[in-house]
Amino acid sequence: MKIIVLVKEVPDTYGDRTLDAETGLADRAASEAVLDEIGERSLEVALTYRDAHPDTEVVILTMAPESASTTLRKGLAMGATSVVHIADETLAGADLGLTAEILAAAITQTGYDLVITGNLSTDGSGGVLPSMIAEHLGVPLAGSLSSVEISETEITGVRLTDAGTMALRAALPAVVAITESLPEARYPNFKGIMAAKKKPVVSLSAADLGIDPADQSVPRSIMLSVGRKPPRTAGTKIVDEGDGGQQLADFLLLNKLV
Repeated sequence: MKIIVLVKEVPDTYGDRTLDAETGLADRAASEAVLDEIGERSLEVALTYRDAHPDTEVVILTMAPESASTTLRKGLAMGATSVVHIADETLAGADLGLTAEILAAAITQTGYDLVITGNLSTDGSGGVLPSMIAEHLGVPLAGSLSSVEISETEITGVRLTDAGTMALRAALPAVVAITESLPEARYPNFKGIMAAKKKPVVSLSAADLGIDPADQSVPRSIMLSVGRKPPRTAGTKIVDEGDGGQQLADFLLLNKLV
């Protein structure tokens, strides 16, 4: 079986997270860059299956700047077979639609039986990429799973809902999105760290995938400008001298809040 695990390099959860006021993009120099924890948990799911099925190939796939290559080595040290790294300056600031299109194209080109990803990243928190990727690939999505079991022909899992639990089943190939209910990732050992230096890393660009990020015939959102949030100002104070209710009603009507 060939499992692709989607990971993402993000600013350290416990560090500073700021935006560049000029570009509107995350300031990656503000804190240490790390693999997103939910991505590490996704990798742990794949590696746990590989532990019981040694012929399984586990491929890490990411879209990130070239500088992320060092961070990706952690995934190889944990036990992944190889890395597919989409690094292209023309993809800086890509919206969710373009990101899903790029990732789906890379998944198709790499080949797969199962795609495992987190349901929500800790920086963008879009939460829609798994479903968008599954739509591009034309395969089932089993999303927001709190547990997952993988076999040679299907996946089964449980999703927690407000009403209780929901059991899901999907035939392979499929996309699985997990939550933080899954176990934490294993730590790389010395043997894994040394082996990671010899494992293959494939670099791809948008052109390699046959996608033009500047193609305006495809519906995409494009950021035209960015600005800092205006400073918070004092609110309206209502002094009740017997007409407080009327003042409040006038305020709500004036500001079209009712």
